[in-house]
Amino acid sequence: MKLRIFLFAVIATLLYKNASAQKKPNIIIIISDDHAYQAIGAYGSKYGKTPQIDRIAAQGALFKNAFVNNSICGPSRATLLTGKYSHKNGFKDNETSEFDFSQDLFVKQLQNVGYNTAWVGKIHLGDKLQGFNYYDILVGQGTYFNPDFISKEGRKRAEGYVSDIVTEKAIDWLDTVDADKPFCLVIGHKATHRTWMPDPKDFGTYDTVNFTLPATFYDNYQSRSAAALQEMSIDKDMKMGYDLKMFNSLEDMMADGNFKRMNQAQKDSYIAYYRPIYEQLKQGNLTGKQLAEWKFRRYMIDYLNTAQSMDRNIGKVLDYLDQKSLSENTIVIYLSDQGFYMGEHGWFDKRWMYEESFRTPMVMRYPALLRANSTINAKIVNADIAPTLLELAAIKKPKDMQGESFVHVLKNNKEEHRKDLFYHYFENGEHAVSPHFGVRDDRYKLIRYYKRIENWELFDLQKDPNELHNVYKDPAYQSVVKLMKKKLITQMRQFDDKEAEAIYKINID
Repeated sequence: MKLRIFLFAVIATLLYKNASAQKKPNIIIIISDDHAYQAIGAYGSKYGKTPQIDRIAAQGALFKNAFVNNSICGPSRATLLTGKYSHKNGFKDNETSEFDFSQDLFVKQLQNVGYNTAWVGKIHLGDKLQGFNYYDILVGQGTYFNPDFISKEGRKRAEGYVSDIVTEKAIDWLDTVDADKPFCLVIGHKATHRTWMPDPKDFGTYDTVNFTLPATFYDNYQSRSAAALQEMSIDKDMKMGYDLKMFNSLEDMMADGNFKRMNQAQKDSYIAYYRPIYEQLKQGNLTGKQLAEWKFRRYMIDYLNTAQSMDRNIGKVLDYLDQKSLSENTIVIYLSDQGFYMGEHGWFDKRWMYEESFRTPMVMRYPALLRANSTINAKIVNADIAPTLLELAAIKKPKDMQGESFVHVLKNNKEEHRKDLFYHYFENGEHAVSPHFGVRDDRYKLIRYYKRIENWELFDLQKDPNELHNVYKDPAYQSVVKLMKKKLITQMRQFDDKEAEAIYKINID
C-alpha cells in the first residue's frame, strides 16, 4: 500500500512538472542587421513592403519607441543576450572587443528551467558559444551567397542564399525539439547589412519606384562638428563597385569577394541585372547632385530588394508555428540590431545617437498576453528584452542584469517604462564617427562627443525633430542644459559607466 502511494506521488509530481513546463512560453527572437524602421510597412514606410513583419505587428504589438544602448552590430547582440550595457558585458565595439560567453546570459537562465535553446544565423560575437543546446552560426559578418557556418560539428559551407539557408536551418532545428520542453530560438539574419546583395528572384521589385529624397539629404552639418567629419555619405563615401555593383569591367566585378563565392548561375543572374544598369549609367555621364541622387536611388533599390527575402522567410517561420499549433504559446519578437540611415543627413550606416540609428524597429506577438494591433509608446531599450523574457518564463532577474522588464507595459500599453534613455557609442574607427554618450528624455537630447571631437550637442526634439540645430550654446536653453546634465549624471551612475563619468568631468565649455 505504501509503495502504491509512493509511486502515485512520484507520477503525480512528474505530471505536474511536465504540465508546468508546458505552460512556459516558447520564444523566438528574429534579429536582423541594419534594418531601418523607415523601411518597414508597419512603421508607415512609403516604400518598404514587409507583409510578414507587419503580420507580427498586426497580430501583436508595434513598439514606437524602442531604442538601443550602442548602435552597432556586435554590441547590440551582446546586450540582447546579457541584459547589460556594453561597458558591463564587455563587448563595446566590433574592432577591439571579444565577447565572454562565460558570463550570465538570459538563455542560460532559460536552460536552468528546462528550455532547449538555439542560435541560428548571424551572431557576430565569435564562435565559442555557451548557453545554447544547439547553434549553427554564420562566420563573422556572414556572406549573402553560399555562406560558411560553424556548429558543434565544425565549419561547413552551405549552397544558396543566406536568408533561405538560415531559415531552413532554424526550422530543421525546431523539428528536432522535444515537444515536452519549451524552446528559445534566436534567428540572426544577415540582411540588410552592407553590401545589400539581393536574392536574384527579388531583382526588379523596386526598380520603378520614385524615391523622394529625405528632407535632410543635403544637410550641411552646421553647428554639428562631429557630423561634419563622418565618412558615411552616400555622395562621397558609398562605393560604386563594392556597394552599388557598378564595376568598370566584368573582370573587376568577378574579382570582388562577394562574387568569388557565387556559383555560375548566381553570377549570371547578377551580370544580367547589373551590367545594363552600369552601361546606362556610363552613357548618362552624371556628376554632382545628379550622381549623388542616382546613388541614393540605387542604394534604396538594393537595400529594399535585399529585405524582401528576409521578410519572406520570416513568413515561413510564422507559418510553421501556425501549422504546428505553436503560435498561441510562442513569443515572437522581431527587431533589428539598431536603426539605419536611408539617406537622412545624406547618410547610410548607423552609430549615432541621432534618432534614425538610436531607434530600432521592434514588433512582438504573444497571443496569450498581447492584444492584436496594439501600439506601445513606452520607451524601452534593448537591454530590457532579456529581463522581460525571464519574467514571462517565471524566472527571477539576475542581480547584475541592468535592463528592466516591460511585462507591465505588455499588460497595459498605456503605462510608461523609462523616462530617460542612456546611450554610449565607443568605437573609434570605421566611418569616422566620434565616440559619444548622452541622455534623451521626451523632448530633449544631450550628447557629449570625445576623442575625434570634444563637443556637446543639445537638441529640442519637439521643435527640431530632424536634429539639425545644436542649441547647446543658445542662451535660451541654458536651464535645459543644466537639467539634462543632471539627468546624464543620474544615468551614468545608475548604469555605472565610469568611463563616461570620467570624460564628463573634463570641462570643455
